[in-house]
Amino acid sequence: MTQNRVYNFSAGPAVLPQEVLKIAADEMLNYQNSGMSVMEMSHRSKTYDNIIKTAEKDLRDLLNIPDNYKVLFLQGGAHLQFSMVPINLLKNGVADYIVTGQWAKKAYQEAQKYGKINKVATSEDKTFSYIPDCSDLDISPDADYVYICENNTIYGTKFHTLPNTKGKILVSDMSSCFLSEPVDVTKYGLIYAGVQKNVGPAGVQIVIIREDLLREDLPSWCPTMLSYKVHADNDSLYNTPPAYGIYICGLVFKWLKKQGGLEAIKQHNEKKAKILYDFLDNSKLFKGTVEKDSRSLMNVPFVTGSEELDKKFIEEAKNAGLVQLKGHRSVGGMRASIYNAMPIEGVEKLVEFMAKFEKENL
Repeated sequence: MTQNRVYNFSAGPAVLPQEVLKIAADEMLNYQNSGMSVMEMSHRSKTYDNIIKTAEKDLRDLLNIPDNYKVLFLQGGAHLQFSMVPINLLKNGVADYIVTGQWAKKAYQEAQKYGKINKVATSEDKTFSYIPDCSDLDISPDADYVYICENNTIYGTKFHTLPNTKGKILVSDMSSCFLSEPVDVTKYGLIYAGVQKNVGPAGVQIVIIREDLLREDLPSWCPTMLSYKVHADNDSLYNTPPAYGIYICGLVFKWLKKQGGLEAIKQHNEKKAKILYDFLDNSKLFKGTVEKDSRSLMNVPFVTGSEELDKKFIEEAKNAGLVQLKGHRSVGGMRASIYNAMPIEGVEKLVEFMAKFEKENL
């Protein structure tokens, strides 16, 4: 690890590959002999056009995105998608939501402004510590889509089996598991992801949408900037995009290809997660908070059972160069986010420190 670099377990903005940061640093003042930084460059220039088009091509390669899906680089974060999805996809005015965490709950609440939104499954009864059985849900006959948050950053759960939508379009918020494993894009009508967890700096939202879902007949009150079709027709350049953030995403896509693609990164992530989960399963002090068959490879929440000990652990871990381990303010405890760019040695150092802390505090 580079001197003075900590192991950063933040849920987002999160750790980025050092290799990518070094390339960005080297190119900061003069990108490929252009005489300027990407940060200063016109988004209408030929040089930037190549950056955004290469980024899209590499993303398509990584996910094997079919030609009948558009890739959009947008702004506004997942919170704006909570509105854009229902505004663009509601035709019958009905949608079904599976609520498995705080972000799915917020999306469900926001969508209610635009139509009849049904909660067809939830795990609220056990503080979102599991993914409910979604094999035979009461899907509304006239539902325009079924919505999930595929990986729950706060609670550390993940859909390992997609819900049976009974032929309805599946919409997925993949913000905290995007590009962590192979995905069959054809199973979804729309995928979106905030990049600040696994792909790049905060400020970019990637949307992958099937072309037949791009609508011209949106409500007259719909702001132009909230139309997927407008952004698709303008190749994500309707307005000035988050240009530098997209450039960093492009570097991360190249880095992922260099690692061997998404199957290779999935194996890397499984290995990391196993180290941490194996320790938690055998610890006398620390305890994971998620049911085993619902565990995320990206976000691992855990507790000691004592708020005082949790606080002590977070502080001592920080002093040991293991930072951002505090759980979300809504749940407390600890959370280790171990995204693609977290090296295996970071998880090994964490487990080593946890073992030492356990020995000293039991």
